[in-house]
Amino acid sequence: MGILYLIQERFIFKPEKLKQDFEFKYDAPFKEVSFTPEPGVSISGIHFNVKKPHGLIIYFHGNTRSIKGWGKYAKDFYRFGYDVLLVDYRGFGKSIGKRSEKAMLNDMQFVYDEMLVKFPEDHIIVYGRSMGSGFATKLASDNYPRYLILDAPYFSFKKAAERFLPFLPMKWVLRYHLRTDQWIANVKCHTYIIHGTKDWLIPLKQSERLQQINPRRITLIRIEGGGHNNLPSFPEYHNFIRDILKI
Repeated sequence: MGILYLIQERFIFKPEKLKQDFEFKYDAPFKEVSFTPEPGVSISGIHFNVKKPHGLIIYFHGNTRSIKGWGKYAKDFYRFGYDVLLVDYRGFGKSIGKRSEKAMLNDMQFVYDEMLVKFPEDHIIVYGRSMGSGFATKLASDNYPRYLILDAPYFSFKKAAERFLPFLPMKWVLRYHLRTDQWIANVKCHTYIIHGTKDWLIPLKQSERLQQINPRRITLIRIEGGGHNNLPSFPEYHNFIRDILKI
């Protein structure tokens, strides 16, 4: 049981680690940023800048790769006049620090607080993709952003993990719970959930259950035929993002 408790991170997190001198390259204006929530911890980020931004999108990515690869999705937002900030979790990219759920949640709150110095809170939109939906929802439940957008979220991390690690007694050994289902009930802003109808990794029914928690404040947008990793290939996805950002 003890070994299962220790090795589960290898199944949950699939990070791409980058050397500290790695140079990010994109076709849009950006700057590399770093946050220090506590001594010995560094959270790496890239901030895409536009002239006279309407606001800021804080983007929390999934459980794989690093912001090096996720950065390409920033164009889905900055083309509509928003700054975009993407950050890597501990152990991803250039970010350093020992991982735990509490520590990672504290990191994201620290990043949010730092951005409040530069942007009015009602101009901040929090976006969570897959695993990142838990972090995004917790932030929105503890703060007052303009909107929360969830892309292929899970009802709870335990439910998602049970589908792929059925041999683990999750109730006893799971170190990460990320209770989106509990946190979303305390989100004060409007929430938009985008989910593909053919998502085999995190089925649409998980988003449907989330919407049922507060149907008046949660809008569920279904992308017909969409899977887990290909929603940006659907024109409907971009149309919905455009419409949300222009509200």
